[in-house]
Amino acid sequence: MLGASFKGSFGDERLDNRGDKLVRSLFVKGSHSLRQIAHDYSEQKSSYRFLENERTTESAITAGISKRCAAAVKGKVVLSIQDTSEINLYNHKNRIKHDDSIGLTNAPKNGLGFFIHPSLVVDAMTCFPYGYCDIQIWNRALERDSKEIKDRQKYKSLTIEQKESNKWLAASKAAQESLQEAEKVIIVQDREGDIYEQFATIPDEHTDLIIRAKSDRTLPEGGKLFRKLSLCDVAGMYSIKIDGDKRKGQQKRTASLEVRFTEVEIKNSSRTAKEIKPTVKLYCVEAREVNCPTNQPICWRLFTTIPVETIDYALMIIEWYSWRWMIEEVFRLLKKEGFNIEASELGRGKSIKKLSILILDAIIKIFQMRIAYDEPEEEGLPAGICFTESEKECLEVQSKKLEGKTEKLKNPHRKSTLRYATWVIARLGGWKGYASERKPGLTTLWIGLEKFHYIYLGWISGKDVSTR
Repeated sequence: MLGASFKGSFGDERLDNRGDKLVRSLFVKGSHSLRQIAHDYSEQKSSYRFLENERTTESAITAGISKRCAAAVKGKVVLSIQDTSEINLYNHKNRIKHDDSIGLTNAPKNGLGFFIHPSLVVDAMTCFPYGYCDIQIWNRALERDSKEIKDRQKYKSLTIEQKESNKWLAASKAAQESLQEAEKVIIVQDREGDIYEQFATIPDEHTDLIIRAKSDRTLPEGGKLFRKLSLCDVAGMYSIKIDGDKRKGQQKRTASLEVRFTEVEIKNSSRTAKEIKPTVKLYCVEAREVNCPTNQPICWRLFTTIPVETIDYALMIIEWYSWRWMIEEVFRLLKKEGFNIEASELGRGKSIKKLSILILDAIIKIFQMRIAYDEPEEEGLPAGICFTESEKECLEVQSKKLEGKTEKLKNPHRKSTLRYATWVIARLGGWKGYASERKPGLTTLWIGLEKFHYIYLGWISGKDVSTR
């Protein structure tokens, strides 16, 4: 948000202000390049120094972002949506310094970079994003030695704290600690988060879990989890819109899902976590697509600590899990379909890591624009959340130029609201503006912001000339 600040984050007011300015520039100008977002050489040099400074650590930047998020969710029921993405810098291997800030990635070959694991916090009722309660960022070693290969063969004998998959538990614990002022925290994770230690240690009266089942567990009473679910009666139906994907040969469709649910008990099969309770009772919800036109029907099996005793609760669990699209869109905007962080001109991994975290902070504003456009007009958020007074003035000028002659092509929203500003940005991004048309997406808004930046520079320059 515009009023958000890194105040007190780095022990130096100048660094705090520079952090705020960097996030602001990243949002408005939509580029990873410090050369492009800086007004002049002096500002560019200051940005480089900020990212190289020993005080502006990754943890300090994350702590400032987390603190803001925690203040925004006080008294609210929120979801903490978590996932991992890798940043591959291999195309710049000859320029990037090969120090301890980068390492091998999951790419089968040509993998060089680091991993980032944000915990995106959204309102459980409206899906409005508040920020991140935690951002984990790390890298592996640059080379695999023979000892590591042997250790991988003994991987199952390691404790969860010794495994990289501990990121899921660490993120959950960070959400619990950071979001204590929230009324309720519901942690949403994909299949990699299906870890017994998490079900046994994380849930409490303030924290619940929704995690997609990874494997067909053997149940304590005998039999398999998936079989037990399949024998349950269909409790209802759920529909979800599936976007098309030309790369996967996937056409846009509305999927119809059969919903089943049951209470289950799972057992501790870990050889390294014998000190925790041997079994845990959970609820499991299955959403299985019927009459699917492709050979890849949707099938979600979701563990949750929330009691599911009616179809309404089952549908709520599925709905919340479906909001995982947001974290995937965050990664899309961070990488090639947005800021393209993997093309960064920076020469050190630690600087690119810091810049990645700052970009995540800037992306929240784009999400806020997108979600705000779905809100009722009378509940419209102020444009000041994302734009300065001068930028709002420029947006009004652009709105008049973009409006058509008919009422259908007028900006229908109240001035000074974020919806009004979003309409302008979306039109600049290629959206046609008709009420009957699909609402603008994140990529459209990102393109519109990039165009608005250049328009604003010209507009403000012309305004300065006219006052001389």
